[in-house]
Parts: sequence; structure tokens; C-alpha cells
Amino acid sequence: MSELQKASVHNHTELPARPDLIRLLIGICGIGSSGPLIALSAMPVPTLIFWRNLGGSLMTFPFALRHSLHRTGVKWAILAGVVLSIHFIGFFFSMRMTSVTAGTAIVATQPIFAAFFVKLTGGHIPAKAWFGMLISFSGVLLVTGIDLHLDRRSFLGDLSALISGALAAAYMLIGSRAQQTLATTSYTTICYFVCAITALPIALISGNEIIHFVAREWWILLGLIIGAQILGHTMFNITLKRVSPAVVSMIVFFEVPVAALLSLIFKIGKQPTFSIIPGVILILLGCILVVLRTRPESVMVEE
Repeated sequence: MSELQKASVHNHTELPARPDLIRLLIGICGIGSSGPLIALSAMPVPTLIFWRNLGGSLMTFPFALRHSLHRTGVKWAILAGVVLSIHFIGFFFSMRMTSVTAGTAIVATQPIFAAFFVKLTGGHIPAKAWFGMLISFSGVLLVTGIDLHLDRRSFLGDLSALISGALAAAYMLIGSRAQQTLATTSYTTICYFVCAITALPIALISGNEIIHFVAREWWILLGLIIGAQILGHTMFNITLKRVSPAVVSMIVFFEVPVAALLSLIFKIGKQPTFSIIPGVILILLGCILVVLRTRPESVMVEE
């Protein structure tokens, strides 16, 4: 990684360059399809995680063969795979237990956790960025509608989503560290494969079916692999070469309106009310404030 790339990665509020903005836009559409597809699928959660990540690993493997491996990077990639697997378990269960909109909105607290992790590791987050995160988080609270009439199942789904958001932030930070010495395709191949083999024993021990599913389930799985895994996670991982994980995590906030729109159009899962619109607007405004409000030269860059 060049010195310019390192400086960009450690600049936790700088607006990404146009090519990375395009990749992030594609990534948002990709992961935005994840929640609705998971809600549609009847495949057991650990099994779905196994096949989705195995498929993603196999798709990036041919491109990874062109690059050499670095021991330190491989260690970080393995850790990222384990964290990603636990993140997926929480996220997938939340999609089955609460509404797609509520679950994705709570998972969108990821950048809040990312900012804390960046701060803990010595990074600098400007005051205006924290203000933007608070605005977005207030939007998350409005979208989720954390009210007293939610049933126990929805509450557990919300809790799973919150834990999943923290793990997603950790996954982004670990992935950024891994890609300092690994090519993105090498990183994703290792990370997704480790995620898959972490989920497989859980599926087997739980007595879940692994292979025998109707064609509809395999089509949903293919949609998850191509959309959420390749066009979603992999696009985000590519940008981590140059863009701070804090910024990438903040961009993930846009997953909320995409997933909400898809679930409303196709009537997937529990249907939220139109009262979520003000919350979605706050989420988007907070994202824009964090990414745009600070001039690059005012941000502390780690050496």
C-alpha cells in the first residue's frame, strides 16, 4: 500500500474519490437486497451463511491466484472471517424475527461502533462527525420505533441486529488492516471461506439441512451471493484499500432506505408504517453531514 493510500485510509472523514463512490453506490444496492432476500428464504440461518460465503469465496478465488500472500494479512483475514460469520448469524436471525426495515436500521448503527473503535485505536473523529452520527442514530431510533408494544420476538430480533452492527464495524476495521498487506481478492477469498467453515459446524451440530432444498431456495441463495456478497461486501472491501473503514461504515447507513423500499414494494416480511420516513431522512442527513462537512486538511492523519 502506498503512502498516499495509507493517508487516505487513516483520514476518517474525507470524501472518497469518484471511482470509490461508484463502488460504494453499487455496494449499497447490493447489501440493500440482503435483508429482503434473507426474509424470503426458508433455508436455516447457519446453512444460508455457509452457502452464501462459500459461493462468494469460490467466485473471487480465481482472481486471488494472481497475488501472493502475506502471513500477517492472512491472520487478519482469518479473524475477519470469524467475526463476519458471527455478524451474519445476528443479522440473519434479526431479518427473520423483526421487520426488514427495523433490522437493517438497527444494524446501521455500525458506523457509531466504528467511530468508537477508531477512537480507541488512536484515530481522530472531528466533533462535526459525531454530531452527524447522533443525527443518524436519532433517525435509526425513529425508524425502528422502539416502543412498548413490540413483542418479545421483535425485541430479540432488534437485539440481534444491534450486536450484528457492532460486529460489522469490527469486521470493517479488521478487513482494512488485512488489506494493508493483501490484495482484495486474496482477502475476500480467505475471509469468506473462513466465514463459511465457521458456520458449517454450527449448522451440522444444530441438525440443520445442508443440501436438500427446493429450487426457489437456491435461486434466493444465488441472489444473495451475486447481490449482497459480490456486489455488496466485495465492493466495500475494495474501497477499504483507500477509504477509511469509518467512512465506509457510515455509507452503509444508505442500506436502510434501499432495504425498506424493496420490502415495501415486494411486501416482504413484517410491513413497517410510513412513519419511518422522517427517520430515514434523518439517517441520510447524518450520513451527508459526516462525509461532507469536514475539509480534509482539518482531519488528523495517523502516521
